[in-house]
Amino acid sequence: MKDTLRKVQVVIVGAGPAGCLFAATLAGAGREVVVYEAGPPWRLDDLVSSQIWARRLKWGGAPVQRAGTHPFGHNYATGWGLGGAALHHYAGWPRLRPEDFELQSRYGRGIDWPFGYEELRPWYARIEREVGVAGDVASEPWRPDPEPYPMAPVQTFRQARVIARGFEAQGLRVGPTPVAINSAPYAGRPACIYDGWCDAGCPTGALANPLVTYQPRAIAAGARFASGHQITRIALDARGRATGVELRDAAGNARLQPAEVIVLAAAAVQNPRILLNSTHALHPGGLGNGSGLLGRRFFSHTVLNVYGLFDEDLENHMGLTVPSVSCADGTYDKQRDGGPFGSYGFGIAPALKPNDLLGIAISRADLFGAGLHAFMKRAARGLGSIVSLCETLPEHDNRIELASQTDRHGMPLARIVNGFSDESIALWNRAREHGTALMRAAGADEVWHGPLLGAHLLGGTLMGRDPAASVTNAWGQLYEAPNVVVAGSGLFPSCGAMSPTFTIHALALRTAERMLSHAAEFTA
Repeated sequence: MKDTLRKVQVVIVGAGPAGCLFAATLAGAGREVVVYEAGPPWRLDDLVSSQIWARRLKWGGAPVQRAGTHPFGHNYATGWGLGGAALHHYAGWPRLRPEDFELQSRYGRGIDWPFGYEELRPWYARIEREVGVAGDVASEPWRPDPEPYPMAPVQTFRQARVIARGFEAQGLRVGPTPVAINSAPYAGRPACIYDGWCDAGCPTGALANPLVTYQPRAIAAGARFASGHQITRIALDARGRATGVELRDAAGNARLQPAEVIVLAAAAVQNPRILLNSTHALHPGGLGNGSGLLGRRFFSHTVLNVYGLFDEDLENHMGLTVPSVSCADGTYDKQRDGGPFGSYGFGIAPALKPNDLLGIAISRADLFGAGLHAFMKRAARGLGSIVSLCETLPEHDNRIELASQTDRHGMPLARIVNGFSDESIALWNRAREHGTALMRAAGADEVWHGPLLGAHLLGGTLMGRDPAASVTNAWGQLYEAPNVVVAGSGLFPSCGAMSPTFTIHALALRTAERMLSHAAEFTA
């Protein structure tokens, strides 16, 4: 038996960057909005600059099973609680480039977005001004627009300046990474202090996470946030229409939340999980699965870490978790003679800490005891790092599916089946060769690289123009239920070689304002 709650105009599932932005925009226009979040009700003063403490911000919900030739490490890439993954994201905010939206039409590869870069351009610009992005357009020739950033670029430290020498020696241009981190006081938030703890959530508020950007606006406008509530399925009436969400509250009680419009902003794994679990006689494969593609075409970037030891103090503990300097000079060309398809880029000099996943010790996981001790004595000051993000394409067999096991509420667990194609691995290997050559050119005494990794959750609810070839339309609406809107990176048909969080914001603002200006289009 389920207790039925009072009907609201909009229910939002997930309080990450998209969910909070939808809430702020819709509540700000007078809509009655309730936001359900499965994790804790984090506040800014809960955040602690500690690698151990930062783990609390990563996924803490029901286990996500892994399968495939390259099992994907889900927990580190997602969030748990108010703010979602953007609470601990690194805030590198480059725009996707025009060619990223048109892979099929330009190159005969991958899938086109249902619109081009020009459609998203004004929303990128709006978000940059609202949130605050620091950068230097003059030093970023690969930026698709000449618009200046709202703030000057962030500071760089010796690690970045030393490693940049290798790029300059090979004739490659480098520039400050565009970041949603204050280089000066902006939007009521202080400037960064460059202590390199972005991954722990930025307790000063200099980094743009939802707790200091859109959630306060949403609350001020009257949106209600309820933490510790797990959504199990979309509620469907006898005619198969979406009428709200079924949930378990913090005490485990079953509830029914009726709503006129449902926004699924629970990230790229939990959104398909909820929809696949929302079966009905008219939706036997789950709501939104008329094409058979719900959960399909999951993909992620491949990631490379190149390390170099220098016989000098690089100040490598200072800076940002995101590399403070970037290079996409020539590397972003998707087609190259005799080489694999796809873009890649380099990030130079992320701040390094002693241990944990991104730490100094793990860069040499083969060392123990005295060998590790000797390495740490040198690396604590002399280790430098280059990070490469490499493009992949959605693969049909990569998918998010329901497992036979269930969580404590009886909801099937999600399973991610992932494998990188031969071409994706070849592109990663090209970046590896290029990156190690650049580190040697910078003057490192020793150079090595880390293993093939995956980062960012993408796909599974792809947007498109054709109901037979996608899950949602260009606004994120399910074809089978126009009052159900999917948000987040699960919509992406392609990823370029850029982090997705900025584009998630731009897509959310574009759709939220469409919901206000064309409300009749978003009815059951």
